[in-house]
Amino acid sequence: MAKRKVIIMGAAGRDFHNFNTVFRDNEDYEVVAFTATQIPNIDDRKYPAELAGKLYPNGIPIEPEEKLVELIKKFDADEVVFAYSDIPHEGVMHKASIVNAAGADFKLIGTRDTMIKSTKPVVSICAIRTGCGKSQTTRKVAETLIAKGKKVAAIRHPMPYGDLVKQRVQRFASLDDLDKHECTIEEREEYEPHIVKGVIVFAGVDYEAILREAEKEADVILWDGGNNDTPFYKSDLEIVVVDPHRPGHEVSYYPGETNLRRADVIVINKIDTADEEDILTVRDSIREINPDAIVIEGASPLFVDDWAQIRDKKVLVIEDGPTLTHGEMQYGAGVMAALKYGAAELVDPRPYTVGTITETFEKYPEIGELLPAMGYGDQQVKDLEVTINKTECDLVIIATPIDLRRIVNINKPALRVTYELEEIGKPKLADVLEKF
Repeated sequence: MAKRKVIIMGAAGRDFHNFNTVFRDNEDYEVVAFTATQIPNIDDRKYPAELAGKLYPNGIPIEPEEKLVELIKKFDADEVVFAYSDIPHEGVMHKASIVNAAGADFKLIGTRDTMIKSTKPVVSICAIRTGCGKSQTTRKVAETLIAKGKKVAAIRHPMPYGDLVKQRVQRFASLDDLDKHECTIEEREEYEPHIVKGVIVFAGVDYEAILREAEKEADVILWDGGNNDTPFYKSDLEIVVVDPHRPGHEVSYYPGETNLRRADVIVINKIDTADEEDILTVRDSIREINPDAIVIEGASPLFVDDWAQIRDKKVLVIEDGPTLTHGEMQYGAGVMAALKYGAAELVDPRPYTVGTITETFEKYPEIGELLPAMGYGDQQVKDLEVTINKTECDLVIIATPIDLRRIVNINKPALRVTYELEEIGKPKLADVLEKF
């Protein structure tokens, strides 16, 4: 029987995991190509032979998603596997229509075949969209478990944008490890907050090998999800964060709705800044599709040193990059701080952008007058620095999970906004984790 020829559509994360768990060393299939999107500079390379297994001595090409139809015809592909996250349901079906029109099957691989079993208890923290507050929820869970005397390792959803062989298994126990592994801004934003709280972080490409290393050092594994993807590991407790600032998205984005339907615990975050009607919309969705889930309500209060400096200033607000781009948020903690503390004006950075930052605004025009902290490589970090320093403003408000001033040199006054999860009422995460 002839092997089925497969193309995997991805963004340097879920696509590699699906290959490793379903297709690697599987004689029934031939994966002829990956496609890549969402993240810059991750196409036109190969999934290396060292990771691809015995069936792929030459590795597997990674092509731009724009070439998908051309690739289906070139390889006479039988099926296309969709394997990335944070896309509207309608968008997924547009992709399916393109694939079907080209003659191939369109496939979504489920959780059963891609979740790896751990020898240790696993708590997963996922979300229905990028930017819901997943990271501070993960930190809260880690703090609670550590306070109970547990050794915790956080395994972060992949962001392998460099040398994939070197990134097969990565361990981050100190801030020096971030430099050692040449981490991007996006990676630093996810890893650094854990590290400074004493939590070892693992990440990379081969998530079974990563899990086995983490199990050597931990009593409990935390799966720290990315975007709105589903967990890579079979979880003993699935916590999912929803966002009332984007009501309805919990049931209209892939695979965020899958997370919502699977959740044991649902955290409705940001209720302190959301409209009551939008909170009710989210509660109605939960009641309709997962009424048995435990619901926890929370806020993300802002902390700003020297907040009085903001009053009457023209400010440039820098927000988390992925939250503004494929997360589609049009404001975040930086904007909330500017409004709360009386900024005179939000300065539009678009007249001052250069290089890859200009390209980001061209690709995501809905960002508006905020500056996404994009940093998927040295050039983009340099472009970000130039853009910040060219922008004519009185003050820079940094609302990213890390302090950008350690990475870029800012030539004007700057303040940082931080935020943590603050649970409101009962139950709390500690109550759930006590039973767990």
